[in-house]
Amino acid sequence: MKLLHIDSSVLGDNSASRALTAAIVAKETELHPGLEVTYLDLAAAPPLHLSPAHIGAMFGHPPTDQAVLDDIAATAPFIDQVFASDIIVIGAPMYNFAIPSQLKSWIDRIVIAGKTFKYTETGAVGLVPSDKKVIIASARGGIYSEGPFAAADHQETYLRAVLGFIGLTDITFIRAEGLALPGMKEGSIAAAKSQAAALT
Repeated sequence: MKLLHIDSSVLGDNSASRALTAAIVAKETELHPGLEVTYLDLAAAPPLHLSPAHIGAMFGHPPTDQAVLDDIAATAPFIDQVFASDIIVIGAPMYNFAIPSQLKSWIDRIVIAGKTFKYTETGAVGLVPSDKKVIIASARGGIYSEGPFAAADHQETYLRAVLGFIGLTDITFIRAEGLALPGMKEGSIAAAKSQAAALT
């Protein structure tokens, strides 16, 4: 079996989502001896944001900018990694009600018409096999799962929608929220780690 482990937090050792993805991957490794893990740190090596040169390259116009050429080469494996993986673990903190831009850049490289989805007479159809398991370590400073700020959650709702769009519908969120609220951080992270330990 193969697992794709993605971190996107810029907080390094202070990151709750990184602590949670590590716990999730450790549990999955325990459950599946011999599990092959591929690791992407999108904060350490962030993909460039899409540019006119990137779009031109998709339509047969090779870019002349070496940075864009290097970026295209570095991100070329992303789609193959998704197809090859049985389990995908994503660390996704909430930044200003949404996901980090470097995680969005990864998504922009895997949501490609004709490769991970296609348009048909009845609408879009995902091309990624739906039997893959996706586990998302969600970390956020406030409370967005319920209450007055639930409508401001453009993090988990977006991830569920965009991954589902390409066929990844078996999605589990392990959430630590309220991390910036007084007295909540330690208990919230502990509860999320307990959920990771209970994965089957």
